[in-house]
Amino acid sequence: MSGGAWRCRGVRWSGGRPVWLWEGGRTSPLSPGRELAFRVVGERLCPGARGNPCADRAVVPARGTGGRCPQCARLDRAHSVAADTALDDPRVFRVYLAWFGGALAKVGITAEERGDARLLEQGAVAYAWLGRGPLMAARRTEEVLGAALGVPDRIPYAAKRLARVELPGAAGRAAEVERLYRAARAVPGWGDTLEALPFGGVLDHVPVFGLDRVSRVDGVVGGGAGGGGGGVSGAVGGGGGLAAGGELAGTLLAVAGPDLHLELADGRQVVLDGRLAAGWELARGEGRTTLPVEVVQRGLF
Repeated sequence: MSGGAWRCRGVRWSGGRPVWLWEGGRTSPLSPGRELAFRVVGERLCPGARGNPCADRAVVPARGTGGRCPQCARLDRAHSVAADTALDDPRVFRVYLAWFGGALAKVGITAEERGDARLLEQGAVAYAWLGRGPLMAARRTEEVLGAALGVPDRIPYAAKRLARVELPGAAGRAAEVERLYRAARAVPGWGDTLEALPFGGVLDHVPVFGLDRVSRVDGVVGGGAGGGGGGVSGAVGGGGGLAAGGELAGTLLAVAGPDLHLELADGRQVVLDGRLAAGWELARGEGRTTLPVEVVQRGLF
């Protein structure tokens, strides 16, 4: 902390609820209805990796959601299950079917001990468990089912943000996930190496995220990777960045994965990718928004 500013580590899900994580371990709740007003201070510093601080306290670019220096990025990836670099992990893993709205779905894996934390972190609107077993069996099942169902390994946040604002009701969401679950169970062979789990119902994150308060996405805070042109990747992808001295103020509507949905004073509903805040010091703002907001061009999607 310096001069009333706290260095942000981004959005985390703790006990099934979203929080700001600050350097040193302090957290602040991100509850729907809360007023947020902050000013970006100083330089963006690498947050380190795997709970270890960056040895160099390296300054990192404002743009982009990674926010790590090359050395810490390599360390983080070296111990990543998602990157297939932790193949000897002895834990039990679960295979899940996650739905993000519309036609967006994926099959993935997570350590059983983590519960639904991974699904919350990804912003999954609803999901169902498919199976459980050792890492390599879970990984093979993920690949087999993903190919059979024709779903991608990864879904860009650009697509997730648009899909989650026009959702069917609870019954419609449950029906879509159950349909996908039945299709996955009909794929032959994968149950031979993994314990297939019976259908245990659909787990719905809409109430947890607060998505019933979100009706649209008018813009994305911080601009896009293409810079100030309002293009497609910038308008929805959130690949730009924050800037020292910039301010943001609004009412928090919902939090899905790392995304904060806010309503600004002028009525616009915008998204801040919380990963863009990681590494910056945030101080109390004056209740205004001066950070750039890229307009979402709905007609292009």
